[in-house]
Amino acid sequence: MSLVDQVLARLALDQPEHRQELESLVRIPSVSFDGFDPGEVGRSAEAVADLLRRTGLEQVRLLELEGAHPYVYGEHCHAPGAPTLLLYAHHDVQPPGDASLWRTPPFEPTEVAGRLYGRGTADDKAGLVVHTAAIASWLRTAGRLPVNIKLVVEGEEETGSEHLPQFLAAHRSLLQADVMVLTDTMNFDVGIPGITTSLRGMMPLEVEVRALAGSVHSGMWGGAVPDAAMALSRLLSSLVDEDGALSVPGLCDAVREPTPAERAAMEALPFSEELFRRQAGIVPGATLAGGRGPVWERLWRRPSLAVNAIEASSRPQARNIIVDTAWARLCLRLVPEMQPESCRAALEGHLREKAPWGVEVSVRCGPGNTGWLADTSHPAFAAARRALERGYGRAAELIGNGCSIPFVEPFIEALGAPALLIGVEDPYTNAHGENESLHLGDFAAAQRSAVILYDELSRQE
Repeated sequence: MSLVDQVLARLALDQPEHRQELESLVRIPSVSFDGFDPGEVGRSAEAVADLLRRTGLEQVRLLELEGAHPYVYGEHCHAPGAPTLLLYAHHDVQPPGDASLWRTPPFEPTEVAGRLYGRGTADDKAGLVVHTAAIASWLRTAGRLPVNIKLVVEGEEETGSEHLPQFLAAHRSLLQADVMVLTDTMNFDVGIPGITTSLRGMMPLEVEVRALAGSVHSGMWGGAVPDAAMALSRLLSSLVDEDGALSVPGLCDAVREPTPAERAAMEALPFSEELFRRQAGIVPGATLAGGRGPVWERLWRRPSLAVNAIEASSRPQARNIIVDTAWARLCLRLVPEMQPESCRAALEGHLREKAPWGVEVSVRCGPGNTGWLADTSHPAFAAARRALERGYGRAAELIGNGCSIPFVEPFIEALGAPALLIGVEDPYTNAHGENESLHLGDFAAAQRSAVILYDELSRQE
């Protein structure tokens, strides 16, 4: 039996322990958003640090910046001449959402039909445990790692990594590595591993429309005074065309068409509209949005705009009035060619120009981050494909991801290292929504792949 096989056997033996570690982390409601207890994110960071120490990592500590939720760091660098890997995960989570829609309590991990339900089970506490499980298995079997490892676990990824530039400036030399491995993305499907080679960026914005000094009686004034909610509705509808594709002048000028080879690769990926609709939960009468081109192109290589929330009044306070103000929170997803600054200018200009009936419009854009496109010619990608194929028992797909991981591009620029984006999510995970879940079979397969990946990368020239 080879050494790698021995490590894999130890990993299998310790699976109950690794699952227990994940469940313990999920029970901590480490929501990093404003309005939630920041002490819970701190408690999560301490629990992560404790896990890293028990795994066998050294120099474990919290890396803290003023105003930021804590990062956690640990390392094991005792392989002279071998590559150094920077492993990444995050321990903060999204808010649970509507508790009444959860099948199980959001912070009490519960197994149902081979999936573990709970906020953070997949995004991204499972990603962290994939790293620690693989490291522990190597150390318990061989007493060493085939590569040098540095592990950083972020505490504010879900809120956009606002303090990342300061973090990089403060700790760049500590984090220097030859290859980054980020376990915070998704597979193509359950049992079909994926390596993410592109990400979209993200820019949040808020739009508020004011039409009146205060709400007024809809019978006494209706028909003669402007309605803020109607004005907002007209504004939002002006952002997209009849197919749901963005139609803001200047917003998409920088977007390039995929090359024929890129488009052919996307068209070659398996696609069933029936399965896609079921995975997304699209109601029977609704059509797919975005117009032309393969669905994967729309998701990975084109920008999109989502309305995350609208407020004019509320269901409990609904009454016969014309509201004075209406507000919406939107999220723009940017492809790699787009820059947040030019997108911000195009959106703000459009929203002010299209304001109906002379209503007042205010626009507030949050910090944005750019998209990312990998150079897959680096030998680390071939090593990752071999590791995933052995870990899952099936060839890996090179895929895109419409999500944002603000950590990636700044780290690549700062460290000059390629990034392998590998994850445990799947189309049924429902990350950020109610009933987030992790496929336990893929959780185990991801750990096996990580064990093998360390060995594969140790052989790179």
